[in-house]
Amino acid sequence: MKAYIGLFLMLVVLLSSCQEGYFFEKNIDIPKQSWDYNNKPAFDVQITAPNTKFDVYVNLRHNAYYPFSNIFILLHEKGKGLKDTAYRHEVKLAELDGRWTGKSAGNLYEQSILVKENFSFPDTGKYVFSIEQNMRENPLHGINDVGLKLIQK
Repeated sequence: MKAYIGLFLMLVVLLSSCQEGYFFEKNIDIPKQSWDYNNKPAFDVQITAPNTKFDVYVNLRHNAYYPFSNIFILLHEKGKGLKDTAYRHEVKLAELDGRWTGKSAGNLYEQSILVKENFSFPDTGKYVFSIEQNMRENPLHGINDVGLKLIQK
């Protein structure tokens, strides 16, 4: 019996060491569920090993009263060896028939959107990502929180 338990534990360790893992994840509340252009939630990421590959995701939670079927966001990035840039992304939040996409809990809907695949940081140090809403409506109602998630490859 002990041999089976030992073999099982060794198998679990081997399998878990080969999987991708979270490196960073943080979500920031949008005050009063009203996202203004000037509110650009920022995320400080400390990198200790350059050239490591990451998948970068934007997390977004909205309520059932969000007035649109999509959202445009700007992902800003700054840091050593990076140009200060902003990338525009459209996130589909609803199907054509009006059904919300993503995971739901009551009247909240959550999306995790891959915005950069196999991204690597050129150097060690602090990097800052910020997320800006890029819709025509300001403030944008119905957004609960936004976040950033990095998964190490």
